[in-house]
Order: sequence, then C-alpha cells, then structure tokens
Amino acid sequence: MTLEITVAELAEAKDLDLGSSPWRRLEQTRIDTFADATDDHQWIHVDPERAADGPFGGTIAHGYLTLSLVPSMLKQLMTITDHGRGTNYGLEKVRFTAPVPVDAEIRLSASIPEGTRRPDGGVQYRVALTIEINGQERPAMVGESVYLTYAAG
Repeated sequence: MTLEITVAELAEAKDLDLGSSPWRRLEQTRIDTFADATDDHQWIHVDPERAADGPFGGTIAHGYLTLSLVPSMLKQLMTITDHGRGTNYGLEKVRFTAPVPVDAEIRLSASIPEGTRRPDGGVQYRVALTIEINGQERPAMVGESVYLTYAAG
C-alpha cells in the first residue's frame, strides 16, 4: 500500500517505516539496455556464456542499475500529496553488498529516519534504503537517499 503524506508531515517525520515494494525481476534484456545506456559492457554483466564460468555462475546486474531503480520503487511506497517541486539531493553511505544474479527478484524496503524544514520553505528528508534479493539473506544494496521537496502553491 502506498503511504500518502504531505510536505508538512514529512517535515515532522521521524523513524517512519515505508514498508517494502513489490518484487521486480531483473532480466538480461534490462541489464543489456543499462549497459548500452552507460557504456559499461563488462562481461560479468553482458556475456552469459563467459559469465557462466565466472565467480557468480552467470551474469549479474550492475550495482548502478539496482540503484537507478530506487525512485520507481519508492513511488510505490510513498506519494507526497501536495508536492509542487523537488529534487534528488544526493546519496549517503551507498554500498553494493551482494551481487544481483540475472533473473533475480529485488525489492526496496525503506524508511524515513527524519525530515527537516528548511528556511526557504522546503523540506529535506532522508530515506534509508535496502534493496533485498528474493531468497537471499544479504541485501544487494544499502544506503540513504536525500530529497528536497516543496509544497505546491
């Protein structure tokens, strides 16, 4: 279920659990498309035949591909109902802690440790991120994203 929250409520948020997004499969086609978009054609990502003999027994998703899916998965967890404008302000402590094998399912588990009101009327808030891999104990990625949002009007 998607949490609906206002900018004012975000400013007061503390230790707000957003839950987990639905599982999403990372297929070779998506990995190849990401490789094309980023010019990162390392064999461990795009050569299934060679990767079969590699350290993971097959291709794996790029860490940055996993990270790039955070905004779309976060939209499934939270909607700011009076959002007028905003920006991705940055990242903190991002670590790629386990490889994501081709055809694995991942999901985002997230929480908001805190939100703070800014003098310019905006709200800056952090989102603690964990990308889980279905069936694996160790997450694929952990970190925090920082966002800045302003109410409409």
